[in-house]
Amino acid sequence: MKNDCKFMNLVIENIELDMNNPRIAKFIEMYDRDTLNSEQLALALGSGVEDSNQTNYSSLYNSIKTNKGIIHPIIVNHQSDGKYVVIEGNTRVQIYKEFKENNVDGNWDIIPAMIYEQLSENQIHAIRLQSHLVGPREWDPYSKAKYLNYLSNEQNLPMTQVIDFCGGKKSEIIKLINAYQDMEKHYRPLLEADDMFDQRDFSKFLELQNNNIKQALLSKFSLDDFSKWVIEGNVDAAINVRRLPEILKNEEATKILLKSNIKTALEKVITDKPEYRDLNGVSIEQLCVELIKKMNDMPFQEYNAIRNGSNPIKDSLIDLRGNIDIFVEDINKE
Repeated sequence: MKNDCKFMNLVIENIELDMNNPRIAKFIEMYDRDTLNSEQLALALGSGVEDSNQTNYSSLYNSIKTNKGIIHPIIVNHQSDGKYVVIEGNTRVQIYKEFKENNVDGNWDIIPAMIYEQLSENQIHAIRLQSHLVGPREWDPYSKAKYLNYLSNEQNLPMTQVIDFCGGKKSEIIKLINAYQDMEKHYRPLLEADDMFDQRDFSKFLELQNNNIKQALLSKFSLDDFSKWVIEGNVDAAINVRRLPEILKNEEATKILLKSNIKTALEKVITDKPEYRDLNGVSIEQLCVELIKKMNDMPFQEYNAIRNGSNPIKDSLIDLRGNIDIFVEDINKE
């Protein structure tokens, strides 16, 4: 199988967009793929969407218009049927086509491209993943997860191969896939209409994948309950999902969560802690140093009591460890 690569300027009308690109695929599921028009494709690629995709699309749109072209060539696969299909660069191709259609000043008939000959599916997956999971033009988390789920559970690629393709950590990839599956199975069915699906809520399901958080939720509630909270606003911010274990241990805080949101429920948790005092002026470094000192200087009798009993200190330490594990994992990401 050939996989030679060469540079050339391709005629824009001869290029087909990659309809398997998750940013397009998640959108065109609502439409007939064969009747998609340029406006719908632009929307799928970020134009008109009220999130970071809109900003990225607009910035790229204005940059290409100002510079009258692109700096980095797109990547295409020259198929055995003669078609040139985009692997990396859908948005840039769509912008060129819009400029050409609207007679924007400049030459939009040809676009710089790196052309591969008859790549296999696995080679295409590798280029997509390297470009958009760890590359400079990352997909949004939901699109990453959708594609990883497609590779793992529909294409049935071994996890080791998926990891080799994108260079990520196994734990992160599994969390993305599990979050995608939870959202599709429990969140989407609760919506009155599919256009109410908000991919920005994906970050809340991603936070839920940490073991201590999910276990705390499932000990009293279900993933359907969590999905309902997300839709109705009880889960007010993704980062607050990390505090669910603390809230669900407190009966009054749990009642507040069900009536209001996590942020409000946390106020009850904090004020219920014994000998609570305001520590806003204390740095994280100071807290860490003091905690380490207290644990190292702890009398054996006190340590043994914590170890062998069920008490608020043990529960607090377990909650702390869960939050620290998540935080350390975040700051160590490359």
